[in-house]
Amino acid sequence: MQAPDRQQLIDWLRMQSLAMHEAGILMVHAGVLPQWSVAQTLALATEVQTVLQSNDWTTFITHMYGNQPDQWHDELTGHERLRVIVNAMTRLRFCTPLGQMEFAHHRDASQAPTGFMPWFDVPNRQTQETTVAFGHWSSLKALNRADVIELDTGCVWGGCLSALQVNPATGQRQRLQVKCDAAASTN
Repeated sequence: MQAPDRQQLIDWLRMQSLAMHEAGILMVHAGVLPQWSVAQTLALATEVQTVLQSNDWTTFITHMYGNQPDQWHDELTGHERLRVIVNAMTRLRFCTPLGQMEFAHHRDASQAPTGFMPWFDVPNRQTQETTVAFGHWSSLKALNRADVIELDTGCVWGGCLSALQVNPATGQRQRLQVKCDAAASTN
């Protein structure tokens, strides 16, 4: 926040997509609630993007953070609705089969808190037929699954910086990785 080009960086970030669907891959920062389809995920992302790109974006930012509500309901409105959307797409790791989100645990998928599971393991999630690429979970072990592509491989902790290269013509995918020096302490 002290960068001399801070405003340009903020303005650039405000114009970015919260979710994208290209080459058969749904891309989000963290996750997708189990009751959301690809179309609904994209529509909800657009709701947030519209507010972030408006002149009233600073008001939204003051209400964006918080853990409540922790579950999606179609009846949600205003800042609460937008907060659930942002939390799911940028913070989600564990949830219940009904989509109640849990934000305190950052463990590996095998160490879910009681009653919760990794969002991508929820039975009958609406995006199970679509590959979802996501990050935000550096402690996650390699999944080796066709329906999810985890891309946070712990660069900040000395792991790798990972990216996914997709050939739009063929759909062929290749994970690219560069080894990183640890930038953060584990204390």
